[in-house]
Amino acid sequence: MSPNGGTLLKVENLDAGYGVVPVLRGVTLEAGRGEIIAVVGANGAGKTTLMSAIGGLITPTGGKIFFNGQDITAMPAHAKPDLGLAMVPEGGRLFPFMTVRENLELGGYARRARTTSAARIDEMMELFPILGERRDQLAGKLSGGERQMCAIARAAMSRPSLLLLDEPSVGLSPLMAERVFDIVRELAVREGLTVLLVEQKVAEALEIASRAYVLDHGHIVRSGPANVLSADKAIQETYMGL
Repeated sequence: MSPNGGTLLKVENLDAGYGVVPVLRGVTLEAGRGEIIAVVGANGAGKTTLMSAIGGLITPTGGKIFFNGQDITAMPAHAKPDLGLAMVPEGGRLFPFMTVRENLELGGYARRARTTSAARIDEMMELFPILGERRDQLAGKLSGGERQMCAIARAAMSRPSLLLLDEPSVGLSPLMAERVFDIVRELAVREGLTVLLVEQKVAEALEIASRAYVLDHGHIVRSGPANVLSADKAIQETYMGL
């Protein structure tokens, strides 16, 4: 049950892959308004493929994706920010030869956010103080953690109702990864944002999520409240190294 009621994202029996190589098979999940949902699993489980399908980077071969009641299964990535869906791909993918501020300005290009872009930049620099300090620095000169924060802030510039985060902790120190997770939680609470988080750091993801799905070899094999899954010995042994 979502904190604010209602389902924002629904994925039904999704099949997806690359060319003739299937990766996802019959994946079904949903995210309610205001929820942080974690999708966890080992490397190669299909997590990034799931995010790519929802974000419009690849076209599913079967099943449906609904966002706010609208079928977006075949909708391309560039059309989704105007609906309120933003994605932070693995590694962030900033424009390295543009400044922090210029990267954020690009994030505010969606129609829903364009008229308030300048004010939104100030909001993001308040939420991410280090970006305020680095506003005129080239994005390519940022540290790994700073780049990830900038990528999240750029996605948030479009004032999304759903934020897709693909492996935000990759390449970060444990301390910086913890900071990024804290900011994601703060952003979700502050803005009533729904977050779909794909992550290999299972313990950390389950700590900030309300519910979670376990993806294994392209299938959802477990789902439930995040605290229940976190306490499950099989999950601990298989995915958390405990």
